[in-house]
Amino acid sequence: MTAYEKALLERFLRAEAMALWAVKAAQASDVPPGALEFLKRHEEEEAEHLAKFEAELGVAPREKAVLPRVPRQWHALSVQLYGYESLGLEFAKLLADVRPDLGHILEDEKIHVGFFEREVRKVLDAAGRPADDAREFARSWFRKLPKTVDRYVSGLGRENLRDDILAAVEARFKDVGLLSAGPRTPG
Repeated sequence: MTAYEKALLERFLRAEAMALWAVKAAQASDVPPGALEFLKRHEEEEAEHLAKFEAELGVAPREKAVLPRVPRQWHALSVQLYGYESLGLEFAKLLADVRPDLGHILEDEKIHVGFFEREVRKVLDAAGRPADDAREFARSWFRKLPKTVDRYVSGLGRENLRDDILAAVEARFKDVGLLSAGPRTPG
């Protein structure tokens, strides 16, 4: 295993742990019934991915005594999960490039992103206050994203990786209608 591959796996281990904890916490929120079913399946998939990375690396992510705080309203929660899954998709692409045997994880991430994209579109299509709040939440979430990405790409030694990941997530947010198509958000 190359140093780059090991570093990617370690970061994916942390990302999968974060996703698992967020999905667990989300189930206590105001989630529509169909979304709740998806979140339960999603939790199982994230747990499987996490176990695979733990076994391969011989390390476990630090367990959280308390689940992270997530928005209680679905219009904000769906945006947050869409953002984290979009970020996870970008790392899954990197991982699949160096580890084709993990391509199934990339496919899972595409499914997760697609689900939350559809949920965000439903919120935005319904218009009104929830749609406005979802866009505001997305702008706030996106402003914090560069620091998160910095933590994940630090030490990977890949030029432009940070900017490429931020641009990909931003493009998704713009395409779905969460961010305006104006100039790039500073980061």
